[in-house]
Amino acid sequence: MTDNAVESEGVKLQTPSRVDPEFKHEVLSMPGGETLKYCFQCGTCTSCCPIADITDSYRPRTAIRLAQLGLEERLLSSDTIWLCAACYTCTDHCPQGVEVKDVLRVFQNLAVKKGYIPRVYREVGKNILNAGYAHKISKFKMKKRIEKGLPPLSETPRVHMEKLAEATGFHETITEKEDKE
Repeated sequence: MTDNAVESEGVKLQTPSRVDPEFKHEVLSMPGGETLKYCFQCGTCTSCCPIADITDSYRPRTAIRLAQLGLEERLLSSDTIWLCAACYTCTDHCPQGVEVKDVLRVFQNLAVKKGYIPRVYREVGKNILNAGYAHKISKFKMKKRIEKGLPPLSETPRVHMEKLAEATGFHETITEKEDKE
């Protein structure tokens, strides 16, 4: 999450986050975000989450609470909203019927829309635009495929990728607002 601390006379002070009371309504109006209002913060989603078991920084309950409180920038600029394994365990266990994974997907979509995209996802997007694959395929790997009798990977003509990126606004999405990282 963004660091809201300010140093004053050698003491680190926490500055208040900007609250947007309309943010939760924006989430609620999006497909997948409708169940945000049912969460009463019991913590079941976090207690059954396999990612929360291995890292202290990922807490689905906390992300949902930030949205309920209207702490939009703090939530959307957080790298933790991208840690979800999409296993739906949280959704399956929620006693209130909150579609936790779907709500988290709404957070991710809003983050992208507002320019908060982790660097790794920007790089994947750029690779897709440049080569048609999420990761760069080295000449060494191409040679190994041929040695193993596998067909060579086709290269997507860049012109097709550019047309698709232009039509969808994808190019602008992965290149603009990098100052928010």
